[in-house]
Amino acid sequence: MPELPRNLVHLYVENTGQPEAYTSTARGNTPRPPVREREAHADFLLRSLNTALGEVQAGFQANRTPDDRDASGFVLEFRMPLGAESFVEKLEDRRQHIELLSVSDRGADGLVASVFVPMRAQRHFLRKIERYRDEETKGGRPKNEPLLNRVDTIALGAFDSVYTDSLDSLPAIEQVIWWEIWLRSGERQTFAASAERLEIRISAESITFPEREVVLAFGSQASIGRCVVESGAIAEVRIAKDAPSLFLALANDEQAEWAGDIARRLVAPAADAVAVCILDSGVTREHGLIRPGLDAIDVHKYDPNWPDGDSAAWRGHGTAMAGLGLYGDLLPLLAGTQPISLSHRLEVVKMLAHDGAQHEPRLYGAITRECATRPEVVQPRRRRVHCLAVTSEAGTNRGRPSSWSAAIDQIAFGDEGVRRLMVLAGGNIRQGINRQSYLNLNDLEPIENPAQAWNALTIGAFTEKDTLIDPSFQGWASIAPVGGLAPCSRTPVPWDRKWPIRPDVVMEGGNWADYGAQIDTPDDLSVLTTHYRPTVRQFEAFGDTSAAASLGAHLSAQVLSQRPAAWPETIRGLVVHSAEWTPVMRAQMNQAANQTQRGALLRRYGYGVPRFDRAALSSLNDATIVAEESLRPLRLDGSGVKSQNMNLHALPWPTNQLEALGTTQVQLRVTLSYFVEPNPGERGWKGRYRYPSHSLRFALKRGLEALPRFRARINRAVKLEEDDLAVAPTPEDDGWYLGRIRDVGSMHSDIWIGSAAELTRRNALAVYPIAGWWKEKPQLGRYNNDVRYSLCISLRALEAQDIYTPIATALGIPVATIIG
Repeated sequence: MPELPRNLVHLYVENTGQPEAYTSTARGNTPRPPVREREAHADFLLRSLNTALGEVQAGFQANRTPDDRDASGFVLEFRMPLGAESFVEKLEDRRQHIELLSVSDRGADGLVASVFVPMRAQRHFLRKIERYRDEETKGGRPKNEPLLNRVDTIALGAFDSVYTDSLDSLPAIEQVIWWEIWLRSGERQTFAASAERLEIRISAESITFPEREVVLAFGSQASIGRCVVESGAIAEVRIAKDAPSLFLALANDEQAEWAGDIARRLVAPAADAVAVCILDSGVTREHGLIRPGLDAIDVHKYDPNWPDGDSAAWRGHGTAMAGLGLYGDLLPLLAGTQPISLSHRLEVVKMLAHDGAQHEPRLYGAITRECATRPEVVQPRRRRVHCLAVTSEAGTNRGRPSSWSAAIDQIAFGDEGVRRLMVLAGGNIRQGINRQSYLNLNDLEPIENPAQAWNALTIGAFTEKDTLIDPSFQGWASIAPVGGLAPCSRTPVPWDRKWPIRPDVVMEGGNWADYGAQIDTPDDLSVLTTHYRPTVRQFEAFGDTSAAASLGAHLSAQVLSQRPAAWPETIRGLVVHSAEWTPVMRAQMNQAANQTQRGALLRRYGYGVPRFDRAALSSLNDATIVAEESLRPLRLDGSGVKSQNMNLHALPWPTNQLEALGTTQVQLRVTLSYFVEPNPGERGWKGRYRYPSHSLRFALKRGLEALPRFRARINRAVKLEEDDLAVAPTPEDDGWYLGRIRDVGSMHSDIWIGSAAELTRRNALAVYPIAGWWKEKPQLGRYNNDVRYSLCISLRALEAQDIYTPIATALGIPVATIIG
């Protein structure tokens, strides 16, 4: 494929998506409930429930006065078999204020669902069971059979009922530790009163989501369990996660005059330039290469009592991040002689304690939110890219959202006025790296918390470094091949397939080397950045996913500098849209025997390696259209919420040019990027308890497909996905490289390859919504919200054919927008 000069701006359009009403009518198949002997099962459930209610009454009479505010309700535990996940939500009754709190998968022991029941509704489930025993539906079946035949036991809720982490991680019952407490909305005061009575310490930090508030509490399992029983305020309990872990490569002895040469060639960024905001251990602003891009007013601290500057406790990690965020890898700049124009500035927020103290866990979601928003107070009009390489190996739970990752999603989603691009490191493998375990270990060590966030741009590490010059490493050999995954980079291959593809892209993270049984990270295999103690040395050898994340933030800021008005969703989309797999990655993808194997490789490499010129610029034979659009997916219909609109985009293909190419192949790439509003909590992730507010998908009209049939195909796909049913691939889907394995998370990118003549008939693309909690929870009032998305569409001719000019002409965009 010819690489023509990329000197044409992308074709930005708006209001090209035409709203189309659609209503799904297809229905999924509901599995039949287990067979029960009706009367015996009803009697067993009644006895179990009456025992639980008796315990409730005894507890209230023994410990409370009639006007005790805490006596508002209690928790019931329902045990159900695996496979009953879609019926769990039927335990909730909004009219009675009965609330499903959490759902835990206990493997062979089935599902554990905890439900809050107000005292005034304590007979609710008794009546349900009595109707099941005594009454029939019009079809002659027992009333409430679909639910109650799936209930194995009922008991009064206790600690185990709302504990949603691994049972293997539970400490001794009297051991005092920090817990993450997920409270029912509006119940902070109730929990605080119970905690004070039981001498449980509560953190000042909290995170608030649409239906949950998260705090940290210091106490024993026994005391937290008493709070569960007494207050009814706790929806979920998890163990507070470990403090962050950061890893640095070896130091690099370089001469101070190198830095002086770069400084003399610098063209400082404009005062109103966009910024990379580093959330880390602080920065040494006095460094000669940092000061030109960082004003004193743009240096912040989470705790004003902390000392200024970077910290030896964190080995100067923040200054190393800042250098890469501002310049990228310094090594190529050292060999140059041309002026260096900085396209963007720096902001730095010190979010890690200066002394490295980790005596108590912190609610890092709340800390990250505070640190991310603090620069906005000083520079409210500045556009910025936030970069966070602070991670924890605990908390991802096979891709499920944590309080920290959900807070990242909430920070990014913001509101229509302020949305944020968050760039995260995927996290590093800490031990066990060697040539024999390479890639197998990467696929077993999962992405770290909070990099499972849906709305972030998560960066993994690959490497192009394999040359060792340092004579002290004579005879050593690099472990990863050029273009391969960096040995340190974690992947989400072990995650459940419903969670987002991570990483989104990979950037240079350096390589490792071995010599027999010896393993090391030589400076030659690292990237070069700024050292936090410039009086000792100027440069630092740096690597792993921290370096990759900094380079990802640098690239994102470069793209944003080209288009400062672009949405964060657009910048994220353009970075992913520009990514390509290296030959090593592509060879493995092409050798995959099926889509399952290809999906695992996608989760290893993400969408590949992004490149600035592809992200920012088009060429004559590779034209990119960028559309920033919105649609209103829902409408209120009586007391319920129904689907409303999808958007149909007419594709401005250069018909004459494509027909002239005939059977010559062309490549179409589509990337859809959007943010979701999170609603976390362990409640099964189905139906009304879905994590995202909504999801979006795209579909391309087939060559001989009329628009009514195209709409019907979309409606069927929506219904099947909302019912959690798989859609079998069909021969008509051929041409998409990834197909439906792309349809997870809030970033979707795929490549279609086919003949130019066929593409002229595939001239419409639909963006359509999939229901989330906005639809399933009308009481939260989000059904009138518009959702916005960024759509990147590239058409690439596999020969030197001008397709850019006719597309620009069809869109009414003058080709005078050429960059010289």
